[in-house]
Amino acid sequence: MDPVIVVGAGPVGLVLSLALAAQGVPSVVIDEGEGKEQPRPARTVVLRADTAALAERLGCATIRDEGARWVGWRSLRRKQELRRVEFHEEDLPAPVHIPQHALLRGLRDAVDATGLVRLAGHSRLDALEQDGSGVTAHTRAPEATWWRGSFLVGCDGARSTVRKLLGIRFPGRTAVERHAVAALRTELPWPGEGVLHRLPPWRAVGDEVTARPLSDGVWRLDWLLPARGELVTPDALVSRVRDTLAGWCDGPPQYDLLDTGVHTLHHRLARRWRVDRAFLAGDAAHLLGAVGTQGVDEGVRDADNLAWKLAQAWHHGASDTLLDSYQAERRTAVAARLRAADQSLPILRGTGGLRTYLPGAARGHDTLLADGHLGLGALGAPPAYPYSPLAAPYTEAHTAVGTPVGAPVSDVAVTTPDGTTSRLRDRLGRARLLVVLIAPGTGVWDRRHWVTAGVMPRLASTVSELPARAELLVAESYPGASAHTVLLVRPDGHLVAAFGGVRPAELHAAADAVRGGAPGASEARSEHVAARSE
Repeated sequence: MDPVIVVGAGPVGLVLSLALAAQGVPSVVIDEGEGKEQPRPARTVVLRADTAALAERLGCATIRDEGARWVGWRSLRRKQELRRVEFHEEDLPAPVHIPQHALLRGLRDAVDATGLVRLAGHSRLDALEQDGSGVTAHTRAPEATWWRGSFLVGCDGARSTVRKLLGIRFPGRTAVERHAVAALRTELPWPGEGVLHRLPPWRAVGDEVTARPLSDGVWRLDWLLPARGELVTPDALVSRVRDTLAGWCDGPPQYDLLDTGVHTLHHRLARRWRVDRAFLAGDAAHLLGAVGTQGVDEGVRDADNLAWKLAQAWHHGASDTLLDSYQAERRTAVAARLRAADQSLPILRGTGGLRTYLPGAARGHDTLLADGHLGLGALGAPPAYPYSPLAAPYTEAHTAVGTPVGAPVSDVAVTTPDGTTSRLRDRLGRARLLVVLIAPGTGVWDRRHWVTAGVMPRLASTVSELPARAELLVAESYPGASAHTVLLVRPDGHLVAAFGGVRPAELHAAADAVRGGAPGASEARSEHVAARSE
C-alpha cells in the first residue's frame, strides 16, 4: 500500500509519522521548510506527563536530556502565597518544559533512526485529489512533484493549506490573550518551580506574570497584556524584566536575556476533521492556549489518537466508524477544552461584570487558572472518551475499576506470557489491543506454573480468536480491580471495558466495537466513490 502523507514537519506531524512507524506504517512528511528549526529560547512547549512519555517512547531523547520537569507550582496574589503544589510521579506527575527547537531536533533524530519515514523539505502543497483507494497530492518548489498516499493528514499549522484545499471552515475568536515573552538565564527564589503571580504589587508589569523553568538555569517569563493594547517595544519589555526580577528577588538580580517576543493566542475549531481519506490535526484543526491550555500538547494527543486508527486501516482495512471516531473523540475533547477556557476568561479577567470579591473568590480563581498549567480539571486533564462511537456495548459482565471507561489507564507493571516485565504504558502504540489479567501472586510464582494455571489457558485462547490483534498481559494489581478482572485497553491507552473474569463472548464484542466493526463498510464506500468518480 501507499504510505500515509503527512503535511507539516512540526511537532505534531513528526510525532504522527513516528507513531505510524512504530506500528509498521510508512509515511512521507512534506514541508515547506528546510528541515531545521532556528533556536528561539522564548518559544517553548509544555507537555503533560502522558504526551511527554509518548514522545520518549517514540525515540525523542531530548525530552529526557533537555526538558525540565518541574518540582512544584506556586500561585501568588499580590504579596500572598495562595497555593503550592508538589509534583509526584504517582499522584501528580510533573509536566515537561522544553524549547520547541530542542523538541523538534529530538523528533527529527528519531525520524532519521527509522526507515519508515521520508522527509521531503522545500515542498509546498498546492493541490490534492482523492479517489476510492487513496490521495494524490501535488507540491511545487523546487520542482513540481506528485505524491501518492493511502491517507493524508494536514499538520500544517494555523494557516493550513490542507484545510483550505478541503474547504473546511475554521471559526473562532481572534486575540483571546496576548503575552509579552522573555527567555533569560537567572536565579529566582523558587528553583525548579513554576510560578503564577496575579496582581503583583509592582503593577507596572501588568496584572499577571508567569515564570516557568527550563533546563540550565533558563526561565521563560510571560506577562499578560491587554487584548488589543499598544505594541510592546524592546525597551518596554526590558523594563518589565527588570521590574519583575527586582520585585521577586528584593533587588536587581543578575540576568542574561536570551530571547523576547509577543505571543497572541487565538481560539478556533475546524468544523470538520475528516474528509474521506484526508484528516486534520494540531493547529490545522484547533487553536487554543488561553488560561494555561496547551496547543502542542493537544496536537500530540490528536496524533496518538489517529495513528492507531490509520495503522488498523493500513494493515487490515477499517470501517467508517473507526475513521470517523477520530473527529468524534478528539474534536469533542478539544471543544470542551475551548468551552471551559472561554467560560473561565470573563471570571478570571474581570470582564463582563463577573469578577467577584466574595471571601474565597481569589483562591477559587487561582484553582481554575492553575488547572490549565498543572494538567488538571476541564482545562488540562487528559481527555476521556466515554461516549465514543467505539464504546463497547454494556453487559452484566462489566465491572468497575479505578479507571472510568474511556479514560487513560494507570501505568502499572505488567508481565507478558514469555516472562518479559515492563510498564503498561510501554506496550502501547503497537497496532494491537491490550488484554490485561489482574492476577495477584504472578510476580512470585514461576512463570511455568501461572501461564498454564487457572484462567490463563482459556483467556489466551480467547485473545487469539479476537477480531482484532491483541496482546495478553498479566498484572499483579490495578487500582480498584479485584483478582481475575480482565481489562481491554486501546492501542492509545484508553480503557475499553473491564470484565469480572474471562468472558469470551463479551470480550469478542468489545474488541469488535473498538475496531469499529468489520472493514467492509469502508470498502463498499470506497467502491462507490470510485464508481462515482468514473
